[in-house]
Amino acid sequence: MKELIEYIAKSLVDDPSQVHVTEVQRGASTLLELEVAPEDMGRVIGRNGRVANAMRILVRVLAAKEGKRVTLEII
Repeated sequence: MKELIEYIAKSLVDDPSQVHVTEVQRGASTLLELEVAPEDMGRVIGRNGRVANAMRILVRVLAAKEGKRVTLEII
């Protein structure tokens, strides 16, 4: 899942070298933290948060298939 989010984010931004995804275990759930350059934040979030919500939905679906709980935060 970490690789998927990293791939999607790098495809969207102007500066792919600034994309970093960190995976943090919190008990039974996992938190994915996505960091991008400040000037690319709008591209990752999208209009009204549509791109960010789409990435969150993809993560939730993949996690549900594996029986896990994963959330995505954009920092």
